[in-house]
Amino acid sequence: MIHTLVVIVHVIVCFFLIVVVLLQSGKAGDISAAFGGQGSQAAFGPRGAATALSKATTISAVLFMLTSITLSIYALQHGGSGSGSVLQGEKSAPAKTQPAVPASKPPAPPAQK
Repeated sequence: MIHTLVVIVHVIVCFFLIVVVLLQSGKAGDISAAFGGQGSQAAFGPRGAATALSKATTISAVLFMLTSITLSIYALQHGGSGSGSVLQGEKSAPAKTQPAVPASKPPAPPAQK
């Protein structure tokens, strides 16, 4: 039950982190500048949006890391093969080596007259 809860929180945090990163303004301006308006600067002020989005990004990044670590620890404890390889049970095909076949000589160039 805890595993399901952590997975749900992890997925929600992933989507939230994507949205928050995409909403941040770059050097060329924020997303409202693409549509010709100054909407976010009017709502949050010139520095208010950057501060709120920066805090939201930091918090969601920390939550993403914590849920990722929690899920990896759970996977190792419950059926995960931490020291094994994905290809551990597969048989490798023997290497086929053949002697090199000499290349045939190219045809001689026609004689010039």
